[in-house]
Amino acid sequence: MVSIEVIMGNTYDHLILISITLVASIAISIPLAFASLYSRFIANFVIRFANLAQAVPSLAVIAIVVPLLGIGFTPALVAILLRALLPIIKNTYIGLSNIDPALVDYARGVGMSEWQIHRYIRLPNAYPAIFAGIKFAAILVNSVAILTAYIGSGGLGELIFEGLISFNNEKIFAGAIPAILIALIIDVGFTALEKRLMPFKYKNTD
Repeated sequence: MVSIEVIMGNTYDHLILISITLVASIAISIPLAFASLYSRFIANFVIRFANLAQAVPSLAVIAIVVPLLGIGFTPALVAILLRALLPIIKNTYIGLSNIDPALVDYARGVGMSEWQIHRYIRLPNAYPAIFAGIKFAAILVNSVAILTAYIGSGGLGELIFEGLISFNNEKIFAGAIPAILIALIIDVGFTALEKRLMPFKYKNTD
């Protein structure tokens, strides 16, 4: 039987991994999306790279990372990060660029700086798209973090793989059930947070 202490310890490791990866992916993706607004070259490069990273299967990404970085927490973080970049970059870029050019021209005409245009015009209009990208990335990060246990990241995936290898259903469930609960909590939590921060999106659906 798997002890509660083991399950809690692996859950903690899993949460640390996905939290750091999600924060890192947001910190990388959003500035890249903003930079893409000012350079067609950067936009094409970023979107193509993100699409390429997303097109490659998760296990293949992990297999490519291992020869380059080895095994352990850091290689796992990089592998998960490559999977999480696309939804945030693409949604943020689409949200920021899908603004009426006349509105931006008007803002410049009344003397607003680029920073003010981003803060008061682009970002408020892009919030729903950005939030959707982050929410999808969070769910994706949780699932890929299970696979990275194969290269020594620890967490709930470690229990699942140990259970699969030893045909131990208790270990499989001990890892799978918390992972499923985390995915549900992410979905429900992000939806609740979105309703709180962007009530205008739901005012016609309640």
